[in-house]
Amino acid sequence: MTHLADATASYNPLLPSWPEFVIGTILFFLVFGFLARIGLPRIMKTLEERHDAIEGGINRADEAQAEAQQVLEQYRSQLDDARHEAARMREEAREQGAQIIAEMRERAEAESRRIIDAAQAQIAAERQQALASLRTEVGSLAVELASRIVGESLADTARQGRMVDRFLADLDQQGTRVRAGAGR
Repeated sequence: MTHLADATASYNPLLPSWPEFVIGTILFFLVFGFLARIGLPRIMKTLEERHDAIEGGINRADEAQAEAQQVLEQYRSQLDDARHEAARMREEAREQGAQIIAEMRERAEAESRRIIDAAQAQIAAERQQALASLRTEVGSLAVELASRIVGESLADTARQGRMVDRFLADLDQQGTRVRAGAGR
């Protein structure tokens, strides 16, 4: 039993035996070599691809953001231009409206003057016509009255015309005197 006790006493479960140690070391270096030659380059390649993809994504995002900023500036510029154009068009419309109103006023004033002139001309014509009609009527009444007063016929037209003219001239003078006396 001493031999078994010595064997168990010298046996440490944490320390491998020499054959296991040699086989383990050889297998370790084989696996390490395999990983170093084949696995590690693939892992590095995958990591590099991911790194490039991430960097490319960041670069593309930066480019997209810069492009979006440029588009935003263009939009703002176009919006400002549109506002200026709208303000200019409103001002032109106001000016055209004022011009149209001025033209319409001028036309209305011209039309008003034309209507007033036509009315005054018509009034003057009607007045002349009324005066002529009145002169004829007064003349015939005056001749008839004079014929009755004198007792003889005053059929001579020249004599009638002179008498009517004298009568109307006398009436005009009396009317002028009356107006002059009333004006004092």
